[in-house]
Amino acid sequence: MKFSIGFEKEDAKKLHEYWDDIIGNQQWSEGKFTGKFEEKWAEYNQLQSVALSTWSGAALAVLEFFNVKGKTVLCPSNTFMATPLSVIKAGGRVEFVDCNKEDLCLSLEDLKVKIEKYNPVAVWVVHIGGHIAFQIEEIANLCKKKGIILFEDCAHSHGASWNGKKAGVWGDAGLYSFYATKTISTGEGGMLVTDDKDLIEFAKEYRNYGKFDYKVEGLNYRMSEFTAAIGCVQVDRQDDIIDWKNEYARKHLDPQYPNRVIFPEDMVSGYYKYIIFDQIEKSTGKVYDQPCHKIMNRSCELPNTDWIAQNHWCVPLYYKGDEE
Repeated sequence: MKFSIGFEKEDAKKLHEYWDDIIGNQQWSEGKFTGKFEEKWAEYNQLQSVALSTWSGAALAVLEFFNVKGKTVLCPSNTFMATPLSVIKAGGRVEFVDCNKEDLCLSLEDLKVKIEKYNPVAVWVVHIGGHIAFQIEEIANLCKKKGIILFEDCAHSHGASWNGKKAGVWGDAGLYSFYATKTISTGEGGMLVTDDKDLIEFAKEYRNYGKFDYKVEGLNYRMSEFTAAIGCVQVDRQDDIIDWKNEYARKHLDPQYPNRVIFPEDMVSGYYKYIIFDQIEKSTGKVYDQPCHKIMNRSCELPNTDWIAQNHWCVPLYYKGDEE
């Protein structure tokens, strides 16, 4: 099936103007477009933002800032391997938590059990498929009560909201991906969002080798100006993409697929994926068909996660794609 990136042809002129500006001023990194992209993302998502070359760079900055080395971090198994691997690379220990069948996201009930069992320093919640985890309020309140750091993996949730609140606002930090398949894409790239000013400053140093006093042991996770320019164009288009996907889903897909993920009232999905619980022939596959605990050969009982891996499929939904 042909993949379609959500990029409007009429935006190419503006993008090439931006790129001509970058070539002309000869500042291809650490320039005005990186700052402009951060400002636009911060305004849209209502949180301070730092652009990095990858989601992984953002994750490592956050995990090192909160010093998870040698400590336990809880993580859903129904996620991409980047989530648990980021903890391992930061020197932490990963223990897995089950998900819910209804939203494919972290289970509050199993989280309570695992908190008592493992005494974690932090918890990852992953917003799967483009919608907000249905239990995010309860998870955030539990973590706050227990003094546990909460990280939001927002790699799928561009433009998603619940009662007007965007993904990333419930946790101590949220991390977005701009990989080529994402609803908002720059080809590669990531964004850290938070209301913690110290984390913002740490991340800016971390992405640039810790310059200039090198107290922060960072490496190169900078975003190029050319990539940031794409981000500037895409942020301006974000509402159009999200609105189009939601209208198309309501009009064309919802009537066909009643056995799907049903969102709570006042939740808007970014529709990275349109998830159903019936096998179909014309499918883009699954969000994840193999849980992380299976990949890592962990012997833990996560029945909902195992069920989800076998019993969900994704209906094609690309912004103005072939199905239009």
